[in-house]
Amino acid sequence: MLLIVFHTVILIKWFCELLSSYQPRARTSPGSGDFVCSVCHKIFPLQRMLTRHLKCHSLVKRHPCRFCGKGFNDTFDLKRHMRTHTGIRPYKCELCEKAFTQRCSLESHMRKIHGVHQQYAYRQRRSKIFVCEDCGYTSSRPDEYFLHVRQCHPGSPALRRYYRRQAHENSSFASADRKLNPYLLYSNPAYYM
Repeated sequence: MLLIVFHTVILIKWFCELLSSYQPRARTSPGSGDFVCSVCHKIFPLQRMLTRHLKCHSLVKRHPCRFCGKGFNDTFDLKRHMRTHTGIRPYKCELCEKAFTQRCSLESHMRKIHGVHQQYAYRQRRSKIFVCEDCGYTSSRPDEYFLHVRQCHPGSPALRRYYRRQAHENSSFASADRKLNPYLLYSNPAYYM
């Protein structure tokens, strides 16, 4: 146990040194990104993208895949990876029925194959879909999604997280101010923890 802690401390120190020694370099060619990873020399247009990327070089992975054990530092990356095991492809092309694991892959397909260019303003949010990671059910409405998960997958980790979050939010208010949650299957959210 002590050896694991020692190695973890060494890895954290190495990663901190890596981050502190990073010096962003401007690219000389016009239109290129401005930030370069000092480990793999990958180029990023924004500092926050580089900072997120640097986590991939860390040997400490906080989110392991339950199918193969591969580790990730970001829950988004884990979810994207898990879909390679489950086969869930929630983003479907309305023109040819081809399906994708990520929205950006669908948008790229629409542009390259069908010539459809999505016009989104800078930082405009696309319509959110709620995806059941257990079976692939999708809905644009959160109430429909939670009803599905509650009825079809009552032991789902997503449902347990939701109830834990609700219990935490409710505990910060006086009991008289608590509102009934329409998604609760059982009156005691502790059941799901």
